[in-house]
Amino acid sequence: MRTCACSLLVLLVLALSLPGPARSDSGSSGGMYTAPADPDFDRAKKEIKAKNWDGAIALLNKALARDPKNAEIHNQLGFAERNRGDLDTAFKHYEQALALNPKHRGAHEYLGEAYLMTGNLAKAEEQLAVLNKLCFLPCEEFSDLKAAIAAYKQQHPKKD
Repeated sequence: MRTCACSLLVLLVLALSLPGPARSDSGSSGGMYTAPADPDFDRAKKEIKAKNWDGAIALLNKALARDPKNAEIHNQLGFAERNRGDLDTAFKHYEQALALNPKHRGAHEYLGEAYLMTGNLAKAEEQLAVLNKLCFLPCEEFSDLKAAIAAYKQQHPKKD
């Protein structure tokens, strides 16, 4: 009986560690995020990969007009705005994404990175702590923000 219980536990842990299907993030859990099938969102993702921030923002705003409660669209708008250099707008989109889905791991990561850009290490570390709680197992968002914080600390050593 003990062997059976151990086997079930191992299977449960393995099942929980497998990535789930991508889904709309209108739900409340963390995980993979995609906007519902939207041609403007899909094109915007290509513009983001090409680092065409203005093009991505225009397309994301079209998608947002059709689906204003989609946290992933807000998250991607925040990312594009941050990379374009408009941190004020980026913060607004990250905050909206998290208001819609407080467990949105990508928004927590990107918000933490934006805080680092403003020199607010404490706020970035708060986002890392949230991700530490949201990620049952190590997740990419946690690892990426942790690395960004470590790089920031190396570039900005404390002065005693």
